[in-house]
Formats: sequence, structure tokens, C-alpha cells
Amino acid sequence: MRRHLAYLLASVLLGLAAAAYAQETGNSADVKGDRKDLHQDRRDLRQDKRDIRSDQHDINKDRADRNQDRRDLNKDQRDIARDRRERNQDLKNGDKADARKEQRDINRDKRDAVKDRRDVRADNRDIHHDARDLHRDRKDARSDRKDIRHDRKDIHRDRRGS
Repeated sequence: MRRHLAYLLASVLLGLAAAAYAQETGNSADVKGDRKDLHQDRRDLRQDKRDIRSDQHDINKDRADRNQDRRDLNKDQRDIARDRRERNQDLKNGDKADARKEQRDINRDKRDAVKDRRDVRADNRDIHHDARDLHRDRKDARSDRKDIRHDRKDIHRDRRGS
């Protein structure tokens, strides 16, 4: 009976020692893993900030392009109106050669206006896509900041042993 009790006591002590060692080893592994997660989240946050700046730059560039295309479109409309007045005046005066020249200028301005409208639409589409991408990047950055906070709390808890 004593022998069985000694074996039982020895196995319990070895089990407790192994559990304590595993707890201590697991704790440092947790800290190491949390630090690795923290490092990765910080790297992700830096990349998201870089993406945010890039998207904001793209949006600003697209807005400037759109505004320039709108100015060009307005200029083309004014040119068309002026050329029509001149063409009509030439037709009143009976100058068909100048009227033909003005009509060619009107046609060229109309083609330019169509291109400018197409460019404005494309720029608006680009602005919309960049704004959606910017929103996603900001959302990712918020998520990374949240992950960083949680990883720091985990490291603190693991160090304290709670």
C-alpha cells in the first residue's frame, strides 16, 4: 500500500511540475505571439496609412482633372455659340465660304465637347472608385488600431500572469 501511495504522490508532483512548466512556457509563447501580432498590425497600419494618402492624392488629382474638363466643356460651348453667331451673320451677308469655315469650327468644337463630357464622366467614376477605396482603407486602419490595442492588452495580461 505504501508503494502505491508513493507512486501516486510522485506522479501527482510530476504532473503539477509539468503543468507549472507548461504554464510558464505557454505564457512566454503567448507574449511572443502577441508581440508578433502587434508588429504585424503596426506594419498593416503603416501600409493602410500609405494607401490612404495615395487614394486621397488620386481623388484630388481626379477632381482637378474633372474641373479642368468642365472648364474646357464650358469654353467649347461658348465657342460653339460664338461660331454659330458668326456663321449666321456670314449667311446673312451671303459669304458662304466663311460660313463653311465657321461650320467646320462648330463641328470641331462639338467633337471636343463630346470628348470633354466623356472625360468628366470618367473622372467622376474614378473619384467614386477612389472614394470607396479610401473608405475601405480607413476602415482597415481603424481595425488595425483596434487590433493593436487588443494585442497590447494581451501582452500586459500575459506579463502579469492573469
